[in-house]
Amino acid sequence: MDPLAHTLFGATMAETSLRKKTSLAAGACIIGANIPDVDAIAMFVSSDYSLLVRRGWTHGILALVVWPFLLTGGLLLFDYIWRRRKNRSKSRSVYNRRRGNPNSPPLKPGSLLAISFLAVWSHPFLDWFNTYGIRLLMPFDGTWFYGDTLFIVDPWMWLLMAAAVVLARSRSIFGIAGWVVLGTAATALVTGTAVVPLAAKVAWCIAVAAILLIRWLGWFRDRIHHVALGCFGIFALYLLFMFAGSRFTVWQVENKLAARGVEVKEVMPEPLPARLILREGVAVSETHYYLFRVNWLDGDSFEIMEDPIPVKKPDLIVEAALRSPAVQGLHNWMRFPDYEVRALDGGGWRVIIRDLRFAPPDSEAESGFGIAIVDLDEKLQWISGENRSD
Repeated sequence: MDPLAHTLFGATMAETSLRKKTSLAAGACIIGANIPDVDAIAMFVSSDYSLLVRRGWTHGILALVVWPFLLTGGLLLFDYIWRRRKNRSKSRSVYNRRRGNPNSPPLKPGSLLAISFLAVWSHPFLDWFNTYGIRLLMPFDGTWFYGDTLFIVDPWMWLLMAAAVVLARSRSIFGIAGWVVLGTAATALVTGTAVVPLAAKVAWCIAVAAILLIRWLGWFRDRIHHVALGCFGIFALYLLFMFAGSRFTVWQVENKLAARGVEVKEVMPEPLPARLILREGVAVSETHYYLFRVNWLDGDSFEIMEDPIPVKKPDLIVEAALRSPAVQGLHNWMRFPDYEVRALDGGGWRVIIRDLRFAPPDSEAESGFGIAIVDLDEKLQWISGENRSD
């Protein structure tokens, strides 16, 4: 999921009364919910290198055991340094005022470690639900796992996870201004995106207005933990609904294609932004890919969106292109690979590599997420290559 979703999920965890278990619990929830994404720094190297390392080592089983101990140790060190500073001065920092609050919970290392585990493990739990994939067994096994349940940016999750946090936090003018800016940006993103239907845009605006009204009226101010638990309960039902929809889509697609004499090996139902019952995706037989679209509550809506695409085994030209250092990340990450080879003027070859999850075949499209281009000379030596997934 996106960083905002992870952050709001961690913050809502804190509001379920976890923050009352020990000092620094809120920090553990928010940092822990995001910490596996330290591999995002790979994006500053290149988009292809990002595909090579993202959702790998830092999201794998070994890291998920180590991260909570590192996070707890870092927070304990932070607490030690600030207590020493407090003893040496009469600084009236926000932290010292909070530590001086008699209602502030004491620091309990055991509780802090347990909360860190919950927060850190929430990250791969959420990442598994989308079609991007996650390598949960790294570094022992690089197998990708896919939940095919949520779009990678899910506005309904944003709403549910933001509700309790907005009602509970930031009563200062600066905090309120921060929420206004964030809410305005999120609303502009949702309402300004063409793929989000009008009904979903209206529902989003009504929900945001309701949260703001409840905050202004002061409702539930003393029962925020109940609100947070309620939001998690609704989110759990939402996940079950979306998961069931994706599984039902797989069943529908298998049956629809079987009726046409096609035996399917794998189906990927791709959730669409803010749409609960619509799926687009890829079905794979021994010989072809089928790009489909279906409303899973209406089986008669099933349609094949493109002519069947042959599953191509890499020939010598494609194999040479796949060895290019510019596409090692895409090569490792691809789920439904498709290759197009074109002759270059003056000799040589241009190989266009696509992952059909995000880059349907199009003779005019040579850029976009999930696309790379490699140029080879007549001896199949690499001339140039570029991952055009930006």
